[in-house]
Amino acid sequence: MEKMSDENTEEVKVLESEIERLQAEVESLQHQQQEINKDITFHYSQQMENALVFMCGQRQEGGKEMVMSRLKEELEELEEDVKLQTEINGITLNSCTTKTLQNSGRKLVQQLSLSGNCSELVFQVEFQLSEIKDSERSKKTIGDLNVVLDSSDLQNFSSFLSRVEESRDLLLFFRTLRTFSDRCDDRSRTFQQFQDKYPSVIALPGGPRSEVMTLNHPKLPGCMLFIHWSVDVSREGVVTPKISLLTKIPERALQLFPSQAVGGAAEAFESLLRILGPEAALESIIQAVSLSQET
Repeated sequence: MEKMSDENTEEVKVLESEIERLQAEVESLQHQQQEINKDITFHYSQQMENALVFMCGQRQEGGKEMVMSRLKEELEELEEDVKLQTEINGITLNSCTTKTLQNSGRKLVQQLSLSGNCSELVFQVEFQLSEIKDSERSKKTIGDLNVVLDSSDLQNFSSFLSRVEESRDLLLFFRTLRTFSDRCDDRSRTFQQFQDKYPSVIALPGGPRSEVMTLNHPKLPGCMLFIHWSVDVSREGVVTPKISLLTKIPERALQLFPSQAVGGAAEAFESLLRILGPEAALESIIQAVSLSQET
């Protein structure tokens, strides 16, 4: 019995010794693995870093390209909208600046400055835009409106601009500006068309955008007909073209024409305007002068 107990004790010791050996071997292998990992990290850390940078860079660059592409598409759409609006209303905005004067959360006050052109007319508009927020609603008002037009053809525009600045009616200003510009373009186009068609008769002393066109008769030195074509704007914004015929007949030429015919030229031209309209009436006068040159 005692002999069997000694044998068991010896066997247990052998097993414990084997376990300790195996544990030491496992620890040694784990240590070697750690050293190998460290060595791999040391030797390949730069390559791994480069790979990560490359991958991240590709993702960022791809995202940036997508954003830029989307912004480009939006910009092209906006440019197309602006082009369409310009074709519709004839107003081209060249610059727009905004300055915040007050921002208290409930009230926002901004100073806006716009510059642009409508055909040949250059304008500048400055005003304050106030927005007051009340619960879910907001109210916007315009104040301190100042309008400047850069044109020599504005003798009758001053009273209208004063009214616009007093009433702060920007819509009325732009609508009237477009109509006024269209009527001026009609006059310029008609003057240029007649000068090209009848170069020996027609002269435009102030250019095609001026108010005056002259008709000359070479056989009658100093004898001239003046077409005065103005575009008037009322204080209420009503645009009205006015065309009249003026004569310059020297004493020598008066001897060749009956006084009644010369004196009634303006009245006869007004009748032609009512019956034929501006272009046909003007061409009738021009043709009469041209035919008189040939006789």
